[in-house]
Amino acid sequence: MTLPSGRLTRVNPSQALSTVLVDELVRGGVRDVVLSPGSRSAPLAYAVLAAERAGLLRLHVRVDERSAGFLALGLARGSGLPVAVITTSGTAVANIHPAVLEAHHAGVPVLVLSADRPHELRGTGANQTTTQPGIFGGSTRWFADLPAPVERPGLGPFWRSTVCRALAAATGATGGAPGPVHLNVALREPLVPAASDNSWVDDLDGRADGAPWVQAPVPPSTNRSLGVRPPTNDLALSEVARTLVVVGDTRDPALGERAAAWASERGHPLVAEPFGSAALRAEALPHGSLLLTATDWLDAHAPERVVVVGRPTLSRAVGALLRRPGLVVEVVAEDSQWPDPSHVACAVHPPLALRLGGPTVPEDDRGWGARWRAAAQQLADGVAAQPFPWPSGLAAAKAVVDGLPDDAVLVLGPSNPVRDLDLAVAGPIADDVLANRGLAGIDGVVSTAVGISLTRAPAPAFALLGDLTFLHDTNGLLIGPDEVTPHLTLVVINDDGGGIFATLEPGAPEREADFERVFGTPTATDLAALCRAHGIRYDLVESSEALTDAVAEPQHGIRVVEVRVGRSTHRQALADLRALAAATLASL
Repeated sequence: MTLPSGRLTRVNPSQALSTVLVDELVRGGVRDVVLSPGSRSAPLAYAVLAAERAGLLRLHVRVDERSAGFLALGLARGSGLPVAVITTSGTAVANIHPAVLEAHHAGVPVLVLSADRPHELRGTGANQTTTQPGIFGGSTRWFADLPAPVERPGLGPFWRSTVCRALAAATGATGGAPGPVHLNVALREPLVPAASDNSWVDDLDGRADGAPWVQAPVPPSTNRSLGVRPPTNDLALSEVARTLVVVGDTRDPALGERAAAWASERGHPLVAEPFGSAALRAEALPHGSLLLTATDWLDAHAPERVVVVGRPTLSRAVGALLRRPGLVVEVVAEDSQWPDPSHVACAVHPPLALRLGGPTVPEDDRGWGARWRAAAQQLADGVAAQPFPWPSGLAAAKAVVDGLPDDAVLVLGPSNPVRDLDLAVAGPIADDVLANRGLAGIDGVVSTAVGISLTRAPAPAFALLGDLTFLHDTNGLLIGPDEVTPHLTLVVINDDGGGIFATLEPGAPEREADFERVFGTPTATDLAALCRAHGIRYDLVESSEALTDAVAEPQHGIRVVEVRVGRSTHRQALADLRALAAATLASL
């Protein structure tokens, strides 16, 4: 236990280790911890509970480890701070793996603390014992296998410095990319606090001033570095008049905003995916990704260079653009793993290359960029003149955005909903738009949205996702009565199965005979009944106006809004939208 003075007393070895670990996590900036219950992890559970009662952190208890991992990821994404998730031994650790993979590819600081059997029980057939060291492979920034503690002097500095190393690796404080770390903690019985006074052999306390045991550098941030450290000329991107800027998913939203300011200063048109801030979307071409599908117009107005910022993950039209013969592609990357899946980039630059206040494109060369903006506006007018049919994913996406409050945060699921929103909506979407685009899987989206909403309160939070994504994480709705309740509206576009495949090659009419069983995969789940089982408010909306009104309604707890869409409509709806783009731009 930790006394108000900070001194440790009444501890056995497992509780001493657990209390020190949690104390050092708090000193290192951790303010949220997610716990999935278990026996072997009991010492860690008692330690975080004591820390919460002392007002040092916020504890979130979840019964499903996969949901717990994505809740931690959502809390870290929403707050920008490292978040710890605690699990017991065995398959519980493996269930964290999907969240670790997403955190690895998205650069999110998640710390996994997995309880384990002591070393003498490994490989013996002991219950709930498997090989946990290295279980996440190369997906962690750092890993440590802490041995089961024994009562001897000198362990405090070892335990505390281990936590500091983990936090430095998770936040990228020493120069690497942020991401997940794994502390595997072996614990011996007794696993509950000592029943009587048991003094430790030496001092286990941390620094007297409350600081971390090891002072690591302030984690590098695109926001801070762009605002404080002016780049030198040798870092700056060269000036090319006919430059198109493409902004995909970025770990730091400030990078997208910087790219928008850099493009605006030079008159370069900008195509942005729907992630990031309203400031970024305000500078982007309306319906930019749809404009790229008008290949005849694009042939006549092709850029000389494309500057790619972040990771484009949505549009096949963007991928096709980057593969155009003769095009110069340059990448601005947040870390050493720059995005270039087609191997077409000729140069990679750090974020500092987006230098503001330097030489700009001469006015005589801005006519090309003006033609792009004029075409995008004409396309936006053409789309607005032909409302999307209801019910459809495109109409639902636009109706959701129409109802969002100004300060809303929107979490996007993968597959059709995010693409429908990208194609259907022009201009700003929400104050902040987030998504799990590291691997773009359907895992844990509900839990991620819950975590983000808990960090953004009292700002309203929303999620737009498909039925399979929702069903894949319904355990994210398992929130006990003693836990903090998020205020979150989940808009579920229900096409009863894998609607995204209807828009891809397997959905072609000539493959119809094989589609339904292995791609369509209908579930016929009654979402209303499912919500009743969880005690969650449920509403079915049957018009775009009703959906906009439902989104605009003040939030209280979790609410599910269902929109039923025919899966067979997706392919033709997208074809009609692309045909509209081609026809609208044909005269330009």
